[in-house]
Amino acid sequence: METETLALAQEMDFSFFALFMRATLTVKLVMLMLIAASFWSWAIIIQKLIDYRRARTQAALFDRAFWSGEPLDELYDQIAPAPTGAAENVFAAGMLEWRRSHRDDGGMIAGAQARIDRSMDVAIAKESEDLTRGLPFLATVGSAAPFVGLFGTVWGIMNSFIEIAQQQSTSLAVVAPGIAEALMATGLGLFAAVPAVVFYNKLSADAERLIAGYEAFADEFSTILSRQLDS
Repeated sequence: METETLALAQEMDFSFFALFMRATLTVKLVMLMLIAASFWSWAIIIQKLIDYRRARTQAALFDRAFWSGEPLDELYDQIAPAPTGAAENVFAAGMLEWRRSHRDDGGMIAGAQARIDRSMDVAIAKESEDLTRGLPFLATVGSAAPFVGLFGTVWGIMNSFIEIAQQQSTSLAVVAPGIAEALMATGLGLFAAVPAVVFYNKLSADAERLIAGYEAFADEFSTILSRQLDS
């Protein structure tokens, strides 16, 4: 009898598709949710890696142009119509307020320095929002996916025990499929969560470095304008 049971268990299809098709509706929904979350997480990860690489390249190009010795007014005239990066947006915001702060007689309107700083801070805040968009989803997947998978596992094991009670058999052929289906939900939860957590930490650190670079540039640019105001 035991030999026949083992032979029957070996003949069963334990492929991913077969386990999915044998699972209950609830477990199937859990699996589909986790697969969708995993695909969406990878889409965000790939897009952010591309965006951050482009942002670093644009910042490096602008940094070379800014410190090349070219007059700031000429650089602004080149950039203002269509800024191509976050650093250029910050620079353009500061220069725009700088020009607006000039009176017709050539003097400066009071409080120009504070307005220039606020303009650049607003530009940095907008760029920060763009850089971090999508990262909260990765954090949510990383924290919630294992528990969603565990819910699917618990539900699947519960149904396995119900099937054992109905068939009044604890043979491997009865127990193995249900347990395998249930554990696959946990596996999918980890499959979705681990990359989300790893890349959330990496992308968050990359975003913080980029934002810190924009803030450092804004401080340097503000210092340059402050010297011109004092003179």
